[in-house]
Amino acid sequence: MSARRASPPLSRRLTAEFIGTALLLIAVVGSGIAASRLSPGDVGLQLLENAGATAAALVAIILAVGPVSGAHLNPAVTLADRVFGALTTVEAALYATAQLAGGVVGVVVANLMFDLPLVNVSTTVRSSPGLWLAEVVATFGLLLVIFGVVRSRRASVAPFAVGAYIGGAYFFTASTSFANPAVTVARTLSNTFAGIAPASATAFMAAQLAGAVVAILVVRFLYPSVAEFASDVVVPHDRSVAPGLPISQGKEKRHE
Repeated sequence: MSARRASPPLSRRLTAEFIGTALLLIAVVGSGIAASRLSPGDVGLQLLENAGATAAALVAIILAVGPVSGAHLNPAVTLADRVFGALTTVEAALYATAQLAGGVVGVVVANLMFDLPLVNVSTTVRSSPGLWLAEVVATFGLLLVIFGVVRSRRASVAPFAVGAYIGGAYFFTASTSFANPAVTVARTLSNTFAGIAPASATAFMAAQLAGAVVAILVVRFLYPSVAEFASDVVVPHDRSVAPGLPISQGKEKRHE
């Protein structure tokens, strides 16, 4: 006999997405500001410090809020989950709204922590075909990592895989791997190491959408049964379990 463990209420999931994305932007922008102050004149070291702090924080954030909402923290991930049927259109739109709002609040908090203006619009221009291609690659790779890891039934390592990918992508992509429309919009509000000028943000988001579309097509081709595990992205938060059994055993029963 089995019992269904339903998804948490939508209000709780949206709150988790809001908080998780806010913390992610605090990590991204806050560590960027700290890095520029700790290592002035050494851009490579600043990037290393920014990447390391962001990757580590991302792992912790996914572990913290993932059991509630799945820890998408990214409209591109939410879009893919909607296409694969794990969310309704309304849920996906609300997820994206919560992520965007959380990102903005996170940047404001980071600015205030370092005694900067509440909103400090970035003047850092990031605009070239190479950077746009980098965002396509970064977003494509991120979604492939997420869905590939979950499909392998190793969801417990998903937070670490995502953190490792983002940390690495800071260096192997020319754009330092924004790979997230909500993050891109939020980073326009801080004229610091991690900032991006509003005029550059639109092209970045278009490239991210293109990367997400390519990833959706590739994931569907590689994993035709993607709809069966899409609700476990990024980490499981909606599972069938047998009373008294460990969750891992319950998951195996669901996939039989």
